[in-house]
Amino acid sequence: MKIKVIAVGKLKEKYLKDGIAEYTKRLGRFAKVDIIELADERTPDGASLLQKQQILEKEGQKITAKISDRDYVIALAIEGKQFPSEDFSRLLAKKAVAGYSDFTFIIGGSLGLSDAIKKRANLLMSFGLLTLPHQLMRLVLTEQIYRAFMIQEGSPYHK
Repeated sequence: MKIKVIAVGKLKEKYLKDGIAEYTKRLGRFAKVDIIELADERTPDGASLLQKQQILEKEGQKITAKISDRDYVIALAIEGKQFPSEDFSRLLAKKAVAGYSDFTFIIGGSLGLSDAIKKRANLLMSFGLLTLPHQLMRLVLTEQIYRAFMIQEGSPYHK
């Protein structure tokens, strides 16, 4: 199995990098993990709606270039479906049994995700209505993917 996390924006904070590296290492026993960091487009102060749309489209093109046709794509979006950790774990297991071996998770930039990316996604997923920094979301997502595998294994980690 392969897990790919595509994230728009640069991760600068060492403590976040360290946390993500730890969960990526732990995930290594279940899947090959690839974290792809894409440069975000500069958003000028007071950007118009049109400018924001153009930025989203440019970032969307960069994301699309990293997605394979056979990937099961889960895009993080505030309007997406929320899951308890157990249901998220079951979803990944069910999709793996259905023949998916490549899972791609997408975290957009500060403006979110383009409509094209949302349409390409097999699933829009939300971690709630709270707004989290994109950098922190990478750590939360990586931990939840690890938790999903530990639930499948019946490990006490989840308790």
